[in-house]
Amino acid sequence: MNKSKTIIYWITTIFLSVGMLAGGVQQMLQIGGYNEIVSKLGYPLYMLSILGTWKILGVITILLPRLTLLKEWAYAGFCFAMSGAAISHFAAGQALTDALPSLILLFTTILSWYLRPEARKIYTGYNPI
Repeated sequence: MNKSKTIIYWITTIFLSVGMLAGGVQQMLQIGGYNEIVSKLGYPLYMLSILGTWKILGVITILLPRLTLLKEWAYAGFCFAMSGAAISHFAAGQALTDALPSLILLFTTILSWYLRPEARKIYTGYNPI
């Protein structure tokens, strides 16, 4: 892996981790305006605690070395959560600005996954894209 790709990977992954960790903690503790957002979307408030806990665990998994299979699950979970959040905003008739944080984190998740080093992949040398 060349040096610039490694640097971009870590910048992207740190941005993703900070975003998911901040959101996860706020969701788990049901603070920071998430109650209002989730209520407007029609979801029960207990979903926040579940999503927040999984986001925090996903961040830990992505940052730790090895655990390649769990990393794949964490990235997949982030994709499901962020695409589901964006789709929920659109389905509720909300503006693009409401879905933008979810879309940014979705793009960042995909970029971090794509740029991850060989040691963080399940099949070394295999790149499906």
